[in-house]
Parts: sequence; C-alpha cells; structure tokens
Amino acid sequence: MKVVAFARTQQGTGASRRLRNAGQTPGIIYGGAAAPELIALDGNALFHALKKEAFHGSILDLELDGKTQKVLLRDFQMHAYKQMVLHADFQRVDASQPVHTKVTLHFINAEISPAVKLSGAIVSHVLNELEVSCLPEQLPEFITVDLSTLEAGQSIHVSQLNLPEGVTVVAHGQDQTVATSSIPRGAASAEPAAE
Repeated sequence: MKVVAFARTQQGTGASRRLRNAGQTPGIIYGGAAAPELIALDGNALFHALKKEAFHGSILDLELDGKTQKVLLRDFQMHAYKQMVLHADFQRVDASQPVHTKVTLHFINAEISPAVKLSGAIVSHVLNELEVSCLPEQLPEFITVDLSTLEAGQSIHVSQLNLPEGVTVVAHGQDQTVATSSIPRGAASAEPAAE
C-alpha cells in the first residue's frame, strides 16, 4: 500500500493544531540509519486507510519528497469523539533486518468444528493478534486459525498454528492459548432431563 507524506518543519502543539485545522495529520518517521523526520499526511485519506486491516499489518511504501521508503505503521492516536487521526508514527524497515510486529488472527471453520456441531459448545477467541518476527517480505497480512478439528473442552495453542514460512512467534513464557471451546452450563443440564 502506498502513503503520500509531506515534510513539515514546524513542531509543537500550535503547529500541530494548525495542520489538523487544514485537514492534515502530523506524523513522524523513525528508525534505520537516518534521523527521524517530521511529516504531514492527508488526514481524510489516513483516516480511511486505518479502517483497512492490511494497512496495520503490512509494509507500506511511504513517498516523501519524491523518494519512496518502506515503513511499518507503529502507532496512531485518534480523537476522542471526532473522526480524526491526531498523530501517526511510522518505522523505517530494512529489507535485510527482521521486523518485530503484531499480526491479526483470522478464525475459520468454527461452525463445522465437532465442539460446535456435536456438543453445542461456544468457541472463545483468547488472542486476536500474535507477536511475530520475520523479514519484511515474509510478513503475512494475517494468520489463519483453523478451528475445524476443535473438540468440546479443548483449546488451540500457539504451537499448533500453521505459520507462513520464515515467520516465528515471539513467545512470552509458555505456549499461549489462542482459542478455547466450552459447553454452556444450561446446555449440559438440559440433555439428561430430555432423556
């Protein structure tokens, strides 16, 4: 995805307020060998781009003064009640260095899993994103979690996920639970009564 940015020279609260009033969003690019650069982005375009999942989890082409550089969206601040992005942080990406970021999890086949189909269990998503480390070109847009073999009362852990090639999980401690299935209390007591 491509992002067009403009260099900005003024910084501070007043300068940022003037930018926002002009429909722009202040931002910064940092990381790599170059010094941090202050930038301004089209506020409306950035607001709509942030609605796309791919914008958060993929390497972006940021064009600044006619030069394109590879960046990763690291952080952004939204206004409390207005549809406005207050600030955006981008980190430069080196193609030869691994990136450390969070990737969204997509859950599929819950409705055909034995837990739901045979036992009437409820599947709970414990994690919605996963911290990974990989080279920039190997960064997946999302990781798919297949729930088709999930039995009632069982869980799926990080070690059971099929990760794309070159992607490793940045684990904090033990094997984290990704999703669980549990039978609701009322469903368990209603079955013997029906017999």
